Formats: sequence, C-alpha cells, structure tokens
Amino acid sequence: MTRSIDQVQSSSVRKVALASAAGTTIELYDFLIYGTASAVALGKLFFPAGNPTVSILLAYATFGVGFLVRPLGAAVIGHFGDRVGRRPMLVLTLTATGVCTALIGVLPTYAGAGLIAPVLLLVLRLLQGFFLGGEQSGAALMVVEHAPERHRTWYGGWTFLGSPLGLFLGTAMFSLSTAVSGPAFLSWGWRIPFLASLVLVAVGIYMRLSIEESPEFKELRAEHRVTRLPLGEVLRTSWRKVVLGVGVNLGFNAFIFVLVTFVLSYWTSVHHLPQQQVLNAGLVGAACQVAAILVACRIADRVGRTPVMLVGAVFIIVFAFPLFWLVDSGSYGALILAMALAYAGSGILFGPMAAYYATLFEPRLRYSGAAFSYQLGATLGGGLSPLVATALLGVDHARPWPVSLYLVLGGLISALCLLGLRRLAPGPAAG
Repeated sequence: MTRSIDQVQSSSVRKVALASAAGTTIELYDFLIYGTASAVALGKLFFPAGNPTVSILLAYATFGVGFLVRPLGAAVIGHFGDRVGRRPMLVLTLTATGVCTALIGVLPTYAGAGLIAPVLLLVLRLLQGFFLGGEQSGAALMVVEHAPERHRTWYGGWTFLGSPLGLFLGTAMFSLSTAVSGPAFLSWGWRIPFLASLVLVAVGIYMRLSIEESPEFKELRAEHRVTRLPLGEVLRTSWRKVVLGVGVNLGFNAFIFVLVTFVLSYWTSVHHLPQQQVLNAGLVGAACQVAAILVACRIADRVGRTPVMLVGAVFIIVFAFPLFWLVDSGSYGALILAMALAYAGSGILFGPMAAYYATLFEPRLRYSGAAFSYQLGATLGGGLSPLVATALLGVDHARPWPVSLYLVLGGLISALCLLGLRRLAPGPAAG
C-alpha cells in the first residue's frame, strides 16, 4: 500500500514539505489577518457607528462565519481530494483563498457604500473560509504520504508551521502598515496586508505546481480503489474517530484564537494600551511557537504523538489563568512573556496534529476524514472563541476569569478526546 522507506528520497520529501509549509503559511496569513483586522479596524469601518462593543462583536461574528463554512469546504474539497487527487485541490484552495483576501482589501466601507459593504465582506469571508476548509489537512496529507514512517510527525509538522509563520507575516504586515500609514491607518493602511496576499499567492502556486501527486493516492488510483463517497463512508464506519478528532482540535483553536484576536482588543479597549505592543508580542509568540512545533514533532517521532500532545493540552489548562494575570499587570514585558509562553505551550499540542490526523484514517478516506474532523473542531473552537470571550468579559465587570475558565474547558476537552482516541485507535496516529 505505502511506499517503502528506501523508495522515499529525503530531498523529495523536503521539497514537498517546504511547498506545503509555504502554501499553508500563505493560506493562514490570509485567514489570520482577518482576525487581527476584526480587532483593530473592521468593526469601525464596516458596521454602523455607535456602540464600540457592538461593532467589535459584529466584526467577530463575520470572523466566526468564516469558520462555519470550513467543515463544508472540508467535505467538498476532501471529497475531490480523495477522488481526483491531493495536488489539484491544494492549488485550487491556495488560489481561491488568496483572491478572496485581496478583494477584501479593495472593498468600500460602510461610510461609502452603506449596507452593501458588510454584505460583500460577509460573502468574501464565507468563500475564504470554504476554501481554507480543504487546505491544512490536504497539505498535511501530501507531506505525510511522501514521508518515511519514522519521520512522518517531523515532516508533517513543517506543514503546520504555516500557522505561526502566517501569523508572523500577518502581524508584521499590520505592524508595517500601522507604521507607514500612521493616523491614516483606518483610511487606507488596513488595506495593505490584504492586498499583499496576491504576491504571496503567486509564490505559493509556483511551489505547489512543482511537486508530484501523493504516492499513496497514485497507488489507490492505479488499483481502482478510489471511494465513490468517501465522507459518507467515514461517517458510517469511523464516526467515533471523527467526533473525538473534533474535540482534540477544539481546545487548541479556542486557545489560539483568544490569543490572536481577543487579547488584542482586550489590551487596547480594557487597558487602553497601544495595539502595536500586542502586535509586537504576537511576533515573539509566533517565533516561539515555530520552535515549539519543531521540538514537539521531533520528540513525538520518538515517544509517540499522544503523550506529547497531552502535554500541550495540559499546558492550556494550567496556563489559562496565568495568561490573564500577566496581561492584566499592564506591563509590556509581562505581555511579551505571556504571549511567548502561550504560543510555545500550545505549539506542543498543535505540532504533531498534522501527522496525527493524517494517519487517523485509511488512505482512501483520508482527505475527507481528516479535513472534516479537523475543521469542525476549528469551527467550534476557533470560530466562536473571540465572540464567546468578548461576551464572557461582561459577566464580571470586564474581569477575565470567565474567559480563563472557558480556556480550561477547551483544554480538558482536548485532553479527554486524545485519551479516548488512544483507546479507540491505538495505532500509528495514537502513538
């Protein structure tokens, strides 16, 4: 079924891993800059002025809508990924997401176009989320199915480097546009990160067109073992894996998107401190997460994925309250420390996920099963977390302890689902 280790050339695997990492970086850049823009600009530009909290909640709602369609995108793109091939779907998702992102950068605002402005924003956000739904899991499959068994977590982790690298690029671009535009940031500076996506997408498409189709999919097609309705079979035969897989990603996504979006608005609106400080702290955090992902993947190839990922889930539980203790100090140094620890600790859970989900399902159902399970977890965790956190902040007069409890609950769900999957599927995925 699978290629033997001797047949896999390390240079070819590295090429595929780099292409997948580059594409995922660009896709996540596209998606994550929307989260940052939601916190600092979109609420003011695309929704009626009046109550600032309501404007932010509406901006976060459009952010969440992009997540709601991700499982649908995972189902549709995963279907064709299991029937037509991994490579053409990855070229499609990268191109379409990048075009949607660039179009957001040229939209008229509410002041100029009225209600048509938020409607167009919502449509583009829906399309962006739909195509991203088939991206990360598909990119991970390409790498894992090219890699030798003993290094699958290591090379798979390169794909998920796209999240912190995309965050790093997006935050750096917002920092640059803020510095360049100054007082005119809300006039035109916010558009720069969105328009820059076109340049990045061109590079990503070139890299993805240069790699070959997955060897495991080639074998499936040559042996006429491509499944007619892969997602239907996954839900019929492996629904427990799907449900528990949703939970594994839910806790991580809730935590990471509280960091990406909510902490930014909390720092600026509650503490009235400069947004540039949070953006800079995010850069430090993204760099720390890159290092954590690589270390976690290297260790997971030796001791197993589940033990390493459990450490990351426990970290989320333990650090949920200290995160806001540090942020509430109002110290810039404490903010940097909080973001560095939060991103690094969550990276321990996140890094091995690429190989974890890819090997959870058999090859003929892999794209559909992995993408749908992973993206539904992202929707329930990441898509709702900024909105939920903002609402929870009002429970006790802007004190963040309810938000910390919410993160503890997410970490517990991830940990329990990891243990459940270890009992249900004690094979390569469970480690």
